[in-house]
Amino acid sequence: AVRAADVALARPETPVCLHLSGRVPAGENFSGDLAPGSCIRLFTGSPLPGGADAVVMQEDTRLDPASPEAVWILEQARPWENVRLRGEDIKAGTTLMEAGTILNPGQLSLLAATGLGEVVVGAQPVIGLLATGSELKEAGERLGPGQIYESNRAGLGALIARAGGCPVVLPLVQDNRAATRAALDAALAQCDAVVTCGGVSVGEMDFVKRALADAGGELEFWKVAIKPGRPFVFGRCAGKFLFGLPGNPVSALVTFLFLVRPALLRWQGASEVNLPGHPGVLAEALSNSGERPHFLRVVVDASGKVSSAGVQAAHVLSSLAASNGLVEAPPGVTLPAGAGVHVLLWG
Repeated sequence: AVRAADVALARPETPVCLHLSGRVPAGENFSGDLAPGSCIRLFTGSPLPGGADAVVMQEDTRLDPASPEAVWILEQARPWENVRLRGEDIKAGTTLMEAGTILNPGQLSLLAATGLGEVVVGAQPVIGLLATGSELKEAGERLGPGQIYESNRAGLGALIARAGGCPVVLPLVQDNRAATRAALDAALAQCDAVVTCGGVSVGEMDFVKRALADAGGELEFWKVAIKPGRPFVFGRCAGKFLFGLPGNPVSALVTFLFLVRPALLRWQGASEVNLPGHPGVLAEALSNSGERPHFLRVVVDASGKVSSAGVQAAHVLSSLAASNGLVEAPPGVTLPAGAGVHVLLWG
């Protein structure tokens, strides 16, 4: 620590000699003020002594073994050089972050740096995950004829956690009305909301809507005009929410991202609930010959080049696993190669 005026003429060929008046390790303080013609040795994090207005790096000094109290300064220091001023990061009265902000690691560090040990945040909702279907088996079990492994709860559980919720994976539910009602009752009793997979279409073995009615719940709406994902149930029961997703895995993911994820974030008080986006340019044409907006699985690379992730059928998990984003293709539209698109990032 020096007075800038004392070292204004310091150069390697014409060093300035100062008297070493003391040392201040980080966490300690220097009593009194720095006298003219003197310096004080500091360490990273040391407070600047009174009277000093600059810091010279150790690399720009030379010690004299014959004179332990002499320090030769080899470079000039301008006022406030190498000094971090009080309040230069956050000034008193500044709003650190607005209500509704989703706290990231940098924001948590900033809150801690200002001495805040606690902040008020939205509660993490506990979300029950139910999968219906007599054909479903748990991973690791032996498959019988006509059976498949259930996969939706694993992916949806990860998405729920990423959205701030606490997923609770519940046992598989057989395709009958009584079993579906019992599973729904149990899930509503222990969770803030329930997400089901399957059983929401028009088949005679689709029991979720009927189980909701049997439990005294109210169906708010059914079906959405997007692809993949037309079947979708939203209802309320005992003051809690039910989100009924389609059974096809890609349909379940898409309806979760656009209809459940925003609700979970808003529930926790978030002000921004949309998926993050990324501008891109199509490396190939993408087509939608249907009558509903189609959210196509794509891969966007670091340069913004966007390519199809593979087969776009609602049951194909390989293209879902390969993708990191979705591109909306309007009904009856072909997006040509080279077109600019907005990629919704989910992966």
